[in-house]
Amino acid sequence: MIALGSDHGGFELKQVIMKHLEERGLEYKDFGTYSKDSCDYPIFGEAAAKAVSEGECDRGIVICTTGIGISITANKVKGIRCALCSDTLSARMTREHNDANMLALGGGMVGDNLAIDIVDTFLDTEFSGLEKHSRRIALISKMEETK
Repeated sequence: MIALGSDHGGFELKQVIMKHLEERGLEYKDFGTYSKDSCDYPIFGEAAAKAVSEGECDRGIVICTTGIGISITANKVKGIRCALCSDTLSARMTREHNDANMLALGGGMVGDNLAIDIVDTFLDTEFSGLEKHSRRIALISKMEETK
């Protein structure tokens, strides 16, 4: 299952992504927001990130106007590796090298078609499992333990 979260700036793109996920037969859980009314992205970014961190969802996609604030928020949750991507190469590399479990998008930065390509790349790319990448992810995880 895929956790989704957005603020008002990402609401419309989230609707496009939900439709696409449905067309692909992929399950998701929408953690809000549920309208274009002005709201605070940390509420929805944290909710989606916690669902991934706690194992309720396998991966997550979060969206605000730029993707920056909501990615920072998601990365504050232990165990989350959220990557802000605006192209498919970054989406592929963050999965292969970083085993990113969340994707952030900027609703005002990427169009619908590109966003769908980024989402598909992120969801369809597996972690490489190479020792050097696993070692680096372990170092990141160790940093979380020393907070």
